[in-house]
Amino acid sequence: MDTAAERLASEIQALTDVEKLRLVDAILTDLDRPDPELDRIWAGEARKRWDAYKAGRIPSVPYEDVMAKYRRL
Repeated sequence: MDTAAERLASEIQALTDVEKLRLVDAILTDLDRPDPELDRIWAGEARKRWDAYKAGRIPSVPYEDVMAKYRRL
């Protein structure tokens, strides 16, 4: 028996590229819902990293070095 996802995947093949893009946008919009628990966890992590940076416990990398690394790629 086909799953709903398999049936949808089959139907998607018949869509135009524009329709597929609209579908992808709708799916991503649906998945991009705020999650208060994740927001709380990330806020705590950001505070810990900022405090560690200010206290000199973690190194920083100059912007120019970061950009130079990715320009080489």
